[in-house]
Amino acid sequence: MTQLQQEFIDILDEFGYDIFTVAMIKECNRISASKIHQAIRTLTKSGYLIKLERGKYIRSSFIDPNVIGSFLAPDGGIAYWSALNYHNLTEQFVNVIFVQTARRRGEEVMINNLRYKFIKIKPHKLFGYKEFGYGNHKYKITDLEKTILDCFELPHLAGWYQEIIKAFNNANINQNKLIKYCKIVNNKSVIKRLGFLSEFLQKSNMEKFIEYAQSVVTKPYALFEIDGETKGDYNSKWKLIVNMPYEEILEIANS
Repeated sequence: MTQLQQEFIDILDEFGYDIFTVAMIKECNRISASKIHQAIRTLTKSGYLIKLERGKYIRSSFIDPNVIGSFLAPDGGIAYWSALNYHNLTEQFVNVIFVQTARRRGEEVMINNLRYKFIKIKPHKLFGYKEFGYGNHKYKITDLEKTILDCFELPHLAGWYQEIIKAFNNANINQNKLIKYCKIVNNKSVIKRLGFLSEFLQKSNMEKFIEYAQSVVTKPYALFEIDGETKGDYNSKWKLIVNMPYEEILEIANS
């Protein structure tokens, strides 16, 4: 290892940088910009560093996917199926890290044989995150209520209805927080689905949410299962076409 490479690694050690940008190293005021680029180039070539994208790197030994995902999309955080895993609401493990963001186009990148999928959403939907870790290892994950809401809005990112119905039934939901979040997102079709499920599954401590959901029910009818068949039971109370058999919904919820 060259003296310059060792100096660079000493900087990473001193500041606790397992994941970093070139700008962060420059702000340390230890070595010149030209030497920084030279050190990064040679350390990447030798396999000590891995390039995430332009100007962003990790040590090859650093493998925390939640930190990496949040670092690549600092405006958002870990969400959907990845958040379901964090909240122990799914038994399925998917080799994909789902990350919400308003700044990146919908894209995927591979890092250390793990796929990161960035989901572009509207800025006003970037809320409801819990922050974990410390220092250079901080990351954000959607809290339980936001995770449920997100998954019902984009079920294909969370294992579809076989996963999200069961997750909803098993989740210990704060109904006041869910109401607050629903008002921000303002997706009436999702609110109707959640209200219907709360009532049909007789979910405890959801009376206030059911009352709220009923207050926003309007025509036209929405499909219970997005992209499902446009036929089924027309539930007039919830203005939903329940296009899944009721017994199947119960079976999934209690599986």
